[in-house]
Amino acid sequence: MLPHACIQAAGANSREIHAGGVKKLEIDAGISSGSNQIEPQPGQSHAHHHHHHDHSHGHGHVVPKAHTSPSERPNSNDPNAGPNRRYRSSPYPMLSVDEALQLISKHTPDPVVVEAPVTTSLVGSVIAEDVYAGEAVPAYRASIVDGYAVIAPESPDVGPTIKGVFPVASVTHANPGGSLAPLEPGTIARITTGAPLPPNANAVVMVEDTVLISSTPDGKEEATVEILTGDIKPNENVREPGSDVVLGSKILRKGDLVTSVGGEIGLLAATGTKTVKIFKKPCVGVLSTGDELVEHDDLRKLYGGQIRDSNRPSLLSCLGSWGFPTVDLGIARDTPVGELEHNLRNALRGVGKSNTSVDVIVTTGGVSMGELDLLKPTIERSLGGTIHFGRVSMKPGKPTTFATIPFKASSSTQSEQQERESKLIFSLPGNPASALVTLNLFVLPSLHKLMGMGQRDVPTGVHPALGLPLVSVCLAHSFPRDPKRTEYHRAIITGSRTDARLYASSTGLEGVGQRSSRVGSLASANALLVLQPGNGILEKGTLVEALMLGAVAAES
Repeated sequence: MLPHACIQAAGANSREIHAGGVKKLEIDAGISSGSNQIEPQPGQSHAHHHHHHDHSHGHGHVVPKAHTSPSERPNSNDPNAGPNRRYRSSPYPMLSVDEALQLISKHTPDPVVVEAPVTTSLVGSVIAEDVYAGEAVPAYRASIVDGYAVIAPESPDVGPTIKGVFPVASVTHANPGGSLAPLEPGTIARITTGAPLPPNANAVVMVEDTVLISSTPDGKEEATVEILTGDIKPNENVREPGSDVVLGSKILRKGDLVTSVGGEIGLLAATGTKTVKIFKKPCVGVLSTGDELVEHDDLRKLYGGQIRDSNRPSLLSCLGSWGFPTVDLGIARDTPVGELEHNLRNALRGVGKSNTSVDVIVTTGGVSMGELDLLKPTIERSLGGTIHFGRVSMKPGKPTTFATIPFKASSSTQSEQQERESKLIFSLPGNPASALVTLNLFVLPSLHKLMGMGQRDVPTGVHPALGLPLVSVCLAHSFPRDPKRTEYHRAIITGSRTDARLYASSTGLEGVGQRSSRVGSLASANALLVLQPGNGILEKGTLVEALMLGAVAAES
């Protein structure tokens, strides 16, 4: 009865299970009448090469196709049920890319707000509050040139002209010098750029409009200077207090991204801002799965079906270039049973290989239709997670899986009623090119939402960019189309110097005998062309959308 009970608990289709009665259940479970021993199943094999570098399908190659219909196959994806009852086709509905992205957005939690000191480490973070200037910039009336502070008449007809020879009363530099002596009528003060004007002074004469007449006896200071022009007006060459930043004015908005070139750090520093609220960047753990994997830097020679794990260093470097903190979770073996679950739990708790609790886990491999593809059942049954999609109508990347796991941080200082957090798992295909494409397409928008991008109110019709920027490009040559699936074709986008258009060329003309899963095609790409499904080819000159992976290449 135990196999029967397990099947019921797994939610298998009870009508089909009961169709043959108890006899059929016993036969399917390998139990002879009156025996409690489970017999070995005929044809059972544990051989697998399901995880990583499967270069089996793509352009110019025959796409693998099942020769049976779903109605002819058993319907359980429980790996413990044995090969006679495990799914032979995916039980997950095929979603469009847009549907998958909507589910990711829906189930990605809102960003977490933290307080952070104003340092260069803020670069790449999103501001979580409107920030107001605590100090005016400048805080005093300052000179914008090197020259002489003077008392300029309000009008040419009022008071003495400033043209002529004047004694130099003082020298004012842009440094902390305490209180300045007021400037007496009939005198001038030497002043440097950025220095505060002495009291009573209201204008600055450029040093180019003056001539030195005499120096002090020791020759170190100026004694008298002749001003050659009388056209200086009040406030000339003077920066008023708050002319750059007004005290109490809004200097940054909630949702602003702190960049390395936008001056946000300088603005915060100039106004005396010590700390600021930001959205916490999510920490991402990267895990590879499979018994066949060998560390990429292992000195031993490969044998049998072993392959080097290129995915983990590739994905970690990509995530790092986006500015996200990462954790290398290593390789989870398929055997012994439970190692995958153990690795995932450790990553969520921040123990073992992970010295911090991760918010997002990215795995590669273990999502195809192999017997040891254990990720989905491990997520659903062992970790209590929810798989939101397990197949996407795209090429490459069809078996991409997205799930959430409820997680309660264990802390004695927190309330017993603490709400569970939602941790995200992206299970990407094992093929290196497929993994990178799906990381850019699906994981990046989720990370952008988690770090607070898209939080700012924007004008109607303007949408903040979550994920890769989308542009329109012109095909430089014809491209083949997949009849059913949207293809994300690696390409080089070049900016024309003659007609100001963007042109797309394939990275190696994949349509001519190249595979969509070929990792080499991604190494030189700066974009993913979004090629909609259809018959025939897309002609040269057709406009298509492209997701930019990097900077536009310059035309030679």
